[in-house]
Amino acid sequence: MLNIILYCFLSLILFMLIFMSYHIRSASKAAAHVAPGEDAEAKGAVYKEAFDLSQGSIYASIVFVIILLLVVIYSSIKGTPLESHVQEWLNVVVRLMHVTFGIAWIGASFYFVFLEHALNRTNNVRDELAGNLWAVHGGGFYYLEKYKEAPKEIPKDLHWFKYEAYFTWLSGFSLLFVVYYFNAKAFLIDTNVLNITPLVAISIGIGSFVVAWVMYHLLCKTALIKKGIWFTVIGFAIATAFAYFYTHVFSGRAAYIHFGAMLGTLMVGNVFFIIIPAQRAMVKAAKQGTPLNPELGKHAGLRSLHNNYFTLPVLFVMVSNHFPSTFGYDYPWLLLAIITLGTAGVKHWLNLREKGQLNIWVLPASVLVLLGAAFISAPKKQGECKTEVSFNEVNMILQKRCVSCHSSKPTDDVFTAPPNGVVYDTPDDIVRLRDKILQRVVITKTMPQNNKTNMTLEERELIGCWIHQGGKK
Repeated sequence: MLNIILYCFLSLILFMLIFMSYHIRSASKAAAHVAPGEDAEAKGAVYKEAFDLSQGSIYASIVFVIILLLVVIYSSIKGTPLESHVQEWLNVVVRLMHVTFGIAWIGASFYFVFLEHALNRTNNVRDELAGNLWAVHGGGFYYLEKYKEAPKEIPKDLHWFKYEAYFTWLSGFSLLFVVYYFNAKAFLIDTNVLNITPLVAISIGIGSFVVAWVMYHLLCKTALIKKGIWFTVIGFAIATAFAYFYTHVFSGRAAYIHFGAMLGTLMVGNVFFIIIPAQRAMVKAAKQGTPLNPELGKHAGLRSLHNNYFTLPVLFVMVSNHFPSTFGYDYPWLLLAIITLGTAGVKHWLNLREKGQLNIWVLPASVLVLLGAAFISAPKKQGECKTEVSFNEVNMILQKRCVSCHSSKPTDDVFTAPPNGVVYDTPDDIVRLRDKILQRVVITKTMPQNNKTNMTLEERELIGCWIHQGGKK
């Protein structure tokens, strides 16, 4: 294990040295072209930009080596008593990173869209400005200005909002491996949906992100980008098709997460391929005093707005695995599409409100759409229980179908500790957890996980009857 860690550490040092030397060489070439009459400040700016680029590359190298280290460590302890413990802590650490970076990214997205909508554009605004805004926060007053193009002199300390996006995606991609790809047979694949190998399932998952980005990027290059309603309709139809595809390939829970990861990939693709290059072109043009294509800024701003609408659907997906009534519904893709539409509608209403535009139907319509999702996913009426079901009958079913995982000493080939600490070791455990059993086993049918132990519908109905008859020992 120590040799593996040392190897990864040396790899990290090597990557850092390669990236730094590459960017320093590029900076030296660029600095050599600075006119002799220009001051040293111009060359200093070139070297600073190279340092910033190398710093980003170093961060990326660190994340890459950490991911490599995690994969190697997990592979080395797979099948040992340490597997469950290490996996749980990997889940905790990577999930915390993902949530933290995600809050920073989404917060910045919300703030800058609000700022764009709330700018004062008419009252005592200088000709060079697109608008300004006074704000109060945290015990202080702030004054912000947006330039139509660029200030006459670019400040030395210019903050870029990009690492929040990059590290949110990298940590999310790592979390996808930790939770779903490392345990593909348990969490990713549901043989009742599609019987495929882990390698095929993982390849489909990762490949779908690339396909989604290409389709979205090409759609943005069409004339539809200027026709908001039609772009939205076609984009939503494509997103629904992906939801349908995922729910017919993966388990319900994994399908939802992949849908969110797909939207997240579109978001970070917008930042990496469109928004940041446009901002670099703006800064370069301002420094060199050359004209800038205004379409670059407009297109980057539009992609940023798209990201703003993606945020609430992505946030829903992030918490959906705690709510089996969503991914456990008979038509999970339909529920996912409805909630995506409703949450995006709520964001649209917030954006209109920030612009000062009163719209009386967008919010109520969005809420009705979301309530519709709750209505259609409501559990069906319990069928008539013809006989009295005893606790012993239910206990036999749980011992046969559930205790291999939900025991203080699991015998399952994947779970070496009871999932979420749920055990059915004693009659009191079963009675105490009957409400959870009703939700997961009878209503949503999401337990056993991917129906690994082949629980029958008749067995689920018996458990449901026992619970509706009082659920007593």
